[in-house]
Amino acid sequence: MTAPYALQQRCGERPMTSPEIPHQQLDQTAPEELQEELWRRMSALDHVRTGASVVSLPETRALHMEPGHAFGPDSAFVRDSTEFAHLHGLLDGSLHLLLPEGEAAEAVAKGWGELHPVAVEGRCPPTLIMLYGPRDEDELETVWDLVRRSHAFAAGQIL
Repeated sequence: MTAPYALQQRCGERPMTSPEIPHQQLDQTAPEELQEELWRRMSALDHVRTGASVVSLPETRALHMEPGHAFGPDSAFVRDSTEFAHLHGLLDGSLHLLLPEGEAAEAVAKGWGELHPVAVEGRCPPTLIMLYGPRDEDELETVWDLVRRSHAFAAGQIL
């Protein structure tokens, strides 16, 4: 099992987001080079295949855990799939991912994201959150850490 994770507070105001589906970040958009660096790292994670999201817009790039390595609980995945994270298009720069419930709540409390509207409505577990796109290199590292936590959750390494 992975050790507990300590998350720092995000600086500044939260970005504006759409309150319903499609759930998107409307301002404070991550610079394109940071989005691409994040995707480069995300797509290189072990036992992951990239592809379309089972729930998001066509320009969204998703991570799917290879079935033989998807040992996380159902609450680590989108619907009945192996998708555990997706990065929205360049005009948005945010991402949706799943984290253990306590870690998702901490990320929200410390300003890094918000619950997905379907989680707010109780139609999915409170493990599904939007992470705001990274505005600078320091934020990229924190977002990357959270993506790795999501990957570990999907792999069954964090329960």
